[in-house]
Amino acid sequence: MTTPDIAARRALVACAALMVGALTLTACGGDANAENDGKGGDSPKTSAAKIAISAKDGSTGASINATGVKVSDGKLTEVKMTVAGSGQAVPGAISADGHTWKPGQRLERGTKYEINATAKDSEGRTAAANSIFTTVSSANSFIGTYTPDDGSTVGVGMPVSFTFDKSITDKKAVQSHITVNTSSGQQVVGHWFGDRRLDFRPQEYWKAGSKVTMDIDLDGVQGAQGVYGVQKKSVSFTVGRSQVSTVDVNTQTMTVVRDGQTIKSVPISAGSPEHTTYNGQMVVSEKFTQTRMNGSTVGFGGEYDIPDVPHAMRLTTSGTFIHGNYWYNKGNPPFGRTGTSHGCVGLADVQGAQGATSAKWFYDNTLIGDVVIVKNSPDTTVAPDNGLNGWNMQWSAWTAGSAV
Repeated sequence: MTTPDIAARRALVACAALMVGALTLTACGGDANAENDGKGGDSPKTSAAKIAISAKDGSTGASINATGVKVSDGKLTEVKMTVAGSGQAVPGAISADGHTWKPGQRLERGTKYEINATAKDSEGRTAAANSIFTTVSSANSFIGTYTPDDGSTVGVGMPVSFTFDKSITDKKAVQSHITVNTSSGQQVVGHWFGDRRLDFRPQEYWKAGSKVTMDIDLDGVQGAQGVYGVQKKSVSFTVGRSQVSTVDVNTQTMTVVRDGQTIKSVPISAGSPEHTTYNGQMVVSEKFTQTRMNGSTVGFGGEYDIPDVPHAMRLTTSGTFIHGNYWYNKGNPPFGRTGTSHGCVGLADVQGAQGATSAKWFYDNTLIGDVVIVKNSPDTTVAPDNGLNGWNMQWSAWTAGSAV
């Protein structure tokens, strides 16, 4: 027989057990998608706000560009992002409408982060979510170094050129996620040189004054087995005036043509009979007011080592420059008369890169991307991938090297 006191004690114990169970459920952690159902007869209503963190809790390989927080049926009130372990804060901002949050900087590869977010619905009820995740590692991702730079002004011969830090096996997937368009309406086609370099150009030189935009949408694109892209950005550059300079080795002169008009004829000294200069269309890819040139770095042993070559403009990766020459024989200047270099195109100059010299004039009047054409040399035509010199390839061969 159960007495009233015993019954009361049993009811009390049962209530306590239910309370412990309720506390246990309440103490459970959230995840990247916080949802509060609010089911149950007289239990308090929970927030209608639903928070979604793009990088799921416990995930690896998260994007370094697209990570963020969104909320529906509510507004974000606070988002904290830190580097897991160190607690270093990652700055970010909630959008004006309170619906999204994004970090203020691109995340690092192979790094563990933590995001804690809170939001409120229209009735002021709070929801929370958190996620600890790791971004894609360097070993499992690829990056393309590209030229020209965003916002630059370049010559009409400047291609868009990507060099990837890993070999690309799915060239179609990668190329199809890079688009290059020009305000001139010229058709632009990509061409692969091997499995790490992808260049884009139109059939003819860019139209002077046009604007070129490249959209890079490689984030998450698989370029090879287990290797994914991480870049997502838009880059634009302007094509300046047209300048094409032609070096005639027979006459040892260079004719500079700007926007269809000859503006100067410059005496030069090309390669010697023993060290001839490449023929072909070459694009200026770098400029140095002064630079060191050491023959041992390009296969000439110790034949020369000049620490301060003035007004140097690179034409090929293998070491062809058009540059100033101050060490020539002053009693018998070679410019306009004979070739004396190791394959470069030399112009009269002075040591220190000062003075009103032919070399300084040409340097000051040259853009990265300007074209220098060499003709009548006994050498071969420069290889299309030796520098930014794809113009030496027939258009049919160029388009045949496209993966899309």
